[in-house]
Amino acid sequence: MTGLLQPGRIARRSLLRASLGAGVVVLISARARLRAAEGAEIAIDNFTFAPTPLTVKVGASVTWVNRDDIPHSILCPDAKIHSHPLDTNDSFTFQFQKAGRFNYICGLHPHMHGQVVVQA
Repeated sequence: MTGLLQPGRIARRSLLRASLGAGVVVLISARARLRAAEGAEIAIDNFTFAPTPLTVKVGASVTWVNRDDIPHSILCPDAKIHSHPLDTNDSFTFQFQKAGRFNYICGLHPHMHGQVVVQA
């Protein structure tokens, strides 16, 4: 018990705790950056796209998932995207290779709009 009260040991424990805490923060932020680079998901539900706008990095893949009970499709002439009709729980993925703002619509319901912002 007397070893726990030595000033050097308390300082080492405090330093160790701080180092471990910083390591966890670095690991979490690295995983978040990796997920951002890998891609993101846009849900189609109740005749809407969410989130919109969605911001990703160049090279990221975006996956649209139809959570609605009727078919939808993705149409974006600027990115040369034209998906097949997506039934409930179907998905479509596209990898963005250049920066820009890409407006898209549902090819079956043109009143549905969304946007992907791709940053360098």
